[in-house]
Amino acid sequence: MISYIKGELADIFIDSIVIENNGIGYGVNVPMTVIDQMPQAGTKIKVYTYLYTREDVMSLYGFLTKDDLRVFKLLITVSGIGPKGALGILSTITTDELRFAIMANDAKTISKAPGIGKKTAEKLIIELKDKLKLEDAISLEPNTEDILVDDADSRNEAIMALVALGYSQQEAFKAVKAAVITKDMDSGEILKLALRKM
Repeated sequence: MISYIKGELADIFIDSIVIENNGIGYGVNVPMTVIDQMPQAGTKIKVYTYLYTREDVMSLYGFLTKDDLRVFKLLITVSGIGPKGALGILSTITTDELRFAIMANDAKTISKAPGIGKKTAEKLIIELKDKLKLEDAISLEPNTEDILVDDADSRNEAIMALVALGYSQQEAFKAVKAAVITKDMDSGEILKLALRKM
């Protein structure tokens, strides 16, 4: 219903912000990671939003990127995780760290979030493993069009090689993501770059 709100940052609280747009102040619940990135009050910002409604509740949840919003929507599809639980997870770890944890079956990292026990974390991994792609977890940051790799095969091979060398899947994902990869690189060259990041 409300895809995003663009306006002036009016107030910052512990777990929410107020954005003023056309004389209306929208209270938006946000992860702690968003609070940490907020500019000064009075600055123009854009937040991607999700409107959660129940019989007695209407809450707006906001994120700085479309990807964060997409992961939030996936999290609330897991039984036992509502919007507050999903917000708690995204306040504790980033979306990429969550992807790494899911790919590596790392329930311990996910269960660090408030209100998320080991069983819920394990259920989350099972339910979301097929919905989160490896390519998303190791994709390069925006604004690096000149160094994008067309397919993920070479990166996948480099990750598998790192795991074979004894690194955990999560460490391997992070190292390959951190490496600056160009179009003409093969898996061996990516592996060398990733090893420097370990």
